[in-house]
Amino acid sequence: MRQLTENELREVKTLTENSVEFTLIEPTENGLNKSIMDATGPIRAYLKASLVHDYEQQTQGPEHKITVKAFFADNGGLIPSIASLYRPVTKNGDPRIWFKGLGDYCKPNDILAILYYSGTLYLINITKFNLGFLLENNLPNPFEELIRSVRSKSLEVSKELLFLLKRIASKGPIPALLNADTSIGRTLETLLGIDINSSKKPDYKGIELKSYRDKKGNRKNLFAQVPNWEMSKFKSSEEILKNFGYNRGVDFKLYCTVSAIVRNSQGLKLKLDSQLNQLIENSDRPNAGDFVVWTLENLHRRLLEKHNETFWIAADSLLIDGREYFHYKKVEHTKKPIVSQFDILLDQGIITLDHLIKRNISGKVVEKGPLFKIKPKSLNLLFPPSSNYNLV
Repeated sequence: MRQLTENELREVKTLTENSVEFTLIEPTENGLNKSIMDATGPIRAYLKASLVHDYEQQTQGPEHKITVKAFFADNGGLIPSIASLYRPVTKNGDPRIWFKGLGDYCKPNDILAILYYSGTLYLINITKFNLGFLLENNLPNPFEELIRSVRSKSLEVSKELLFLLKRIASKGPIPALLNADTSIGRTLETLLGIDINSSKKPDYKGIELKSYRDKKGNRKNLFAQVPNWEMSKFKSSEEILKNFGYNRGVDFKLYCTVSAIVRNSQGLKLKLDSQLNQLIENSDRPNAGDFVVWTLENLHRRLLEKHNETFWIAADSLLIDGREYFHYKKVEHTKKPIVSQFDILLDQGIITLDHLIKRNISGKVVEKGPLFKIKPKSLNLLFPPSSNYNLV
């Protein structure tokens, strides 16, 4: 997808500020002429998460096509359409999507928002329309009613979670469940009744929870994602550790931050290849060079999956009788990251990567990352305007 214009970013923010979950698509001239569009990774993920359709379970061929009721949003209201979701017999069955009448609704390379609500798909041409005007004028219209309904439903879970967090905060400092950097998140999840597991799904009914010690000024975790080993020169975290690790006590480890701005003490640096749409980790050692690769498409998908809606929860860390206590006090509520910003922030060193690899005394290699993190107070560079709440 091309980079969004300032006006299109404004429309994205309007949808986000109204708690609308959506995905984006860019019809090409060839696609409009042939009445066919690729169902890209973000579209497939959105349709699957919304329980609309799972392309992975769909058989190839026109007889297995499914249709969904759809509408185009227009200045005059809503225009009826039908969405077709299918996998053709040719082209390896690449997932496709089409909306009846789309050629009359948009031009090539317009950016369209797709949202699902109450059994229906809606398309909004954010290149063409001023959503703020449609929502703010005093003339009632079906589109305005739709957005208000979506917003009301979306706020139910966040209000419920905020109530629970305020109840936890009212108890004052709470003892940590374990002595570790991760204890702040694990303690909170336990208090909320969330099972501790390694799932990549959001924590609380679709909302991701990210807790942090407010006074430490640490970078905030975005997500963990291993490289694409098939595309990489090195094929495992163990191989990375073998080449760049060091002895620390009884462990052999590689705990370091890697940036696109400067090389770290291990000689490691990130670089973006815009031609290949890849993030590459490079070593200044000739025998290593470019040793691992992430596709930017996969990183974008992980960002959208993880941070569709997030509560960033700040807590005071207190030491009482040698034990750490947490007093959860503030929440920053973000929605729908602006994916196009992710690459820019990587390139500017605002988003960095942490390796957390070690071989313990038993000889087992453990990998807790790689973790993609963002600098403190930089969430507003990745997310549209957020909401802030005090818990106490």
